[in-house]
Amino acid sequence: MPALAVRPESWPLTGVFRISRGARRVAHTVLVELRDGDAAGRGECVPYSRYGETVESVVESIEGMRGDLERGLGREALAGAMAPGAARNAVDCALWDLEAKRSGRRVWAALPGMPPETPPGTSSATPPHPVTTAYTLGIDEPDAMREAAARHAARPLLKVKLDGERVTERVAAVRAGAPGARIIVDANEAWSAETLRRRLPELADLGVELVEQPLPAGADAGLADVERVVPIAADESCHIRADLPGLAGRYDVVNVKLDKTGGLTEALALRDAARAAGFGIMVGCMLATSLAMAPALLVAQGARFVDLDGPLLLARDREPGLDYHPDGRVSPPSRGLWG
Repeated sequence: MPALAVRPESWPLTGVFRISRGARRVAHTVLVELRDGDAAGRGECVPYSRYGETVESVVESIEGMRGDLERGLGREALAGAMAPGAARNAVDCALWDLEAKRSGRRVWAALPGMPPETPPGTSSATPPHPVTTAYTLGIDEPDAMREAAARHAARPLLKVKLDGERVTERVAAVRAGAPGARIIVDANEAWSAETLRRRLPELADLGVELVEQPLPAGADAGLADVERVVPIAADESCHIRADLPGLAGRYDVVNVKLDKTGGLTEALALRDAARAAGFGIMVGCMLATSLAMAPALLVAQGARFVDLDGPLLLARDREPGLDYHPDGRVSPPSRGLWG
């Protein structure tokens, strides 16, 4: 039976990263390892205060599952034993990784729909391919954001963090700095419905392709009468499949994040249910290392928007990490990292 280890970690950022809720200099994560003989599965999560989580509460939640996990609790039972959120994400991803290490098959060969009789060490599944990820620019003065955009102008997709102030001025500055890049923006719940109505046509004129979570979660009804000349994505308003019915007619895209869904298992199910309901798919992340991004890359296959740039904002990444390419692509994980 596996032995559980849980460890908080801190990862300095390259600089100050600002969103509408505040600024950060360090990413705080929690690492879970499940070891069974020579096989070890790992998962990483990011406790998020927006959802009432702290490093301490997440560690406590995982430690509370120690007995069950060390007696062999599997992914199928995990969903009923832990609530969605960061703690379950780390455990779920560690279980996926452990299964892959035990069997000698990569995780994607064991996803639903793959032949169960595939021999160990081989895969009849199509391996995941590199995806193009956004690169995120934090909130700053417009001139500073223009300069930051210019430094990353070769990247094909930029994500711009915004609050309720100087919205159009900041996006125009990014557009001036990176005239050839695609742009998406994220308000992190900072706008009112009136701000959204006023800004959407201006953002459309600047070529913005997506506005992420403009209104506070719980205020989604305010989107029903907004003419969405730019598609709108649900982030804080969408955690699991049960949230989807309340988003219909209000959002065009849902942002799937493993720290919200509680792991890869629910993330895959949410993605498929959202597609079936007619939503576009975005796959996002918190500030974390490549270990947290690795399982999300499986969810990101075929996604309309991918935002898995967390390691690019860190002063250093976990080793081995994911391969991030100059053209904006990120490659699937090696066996040494995850899965």
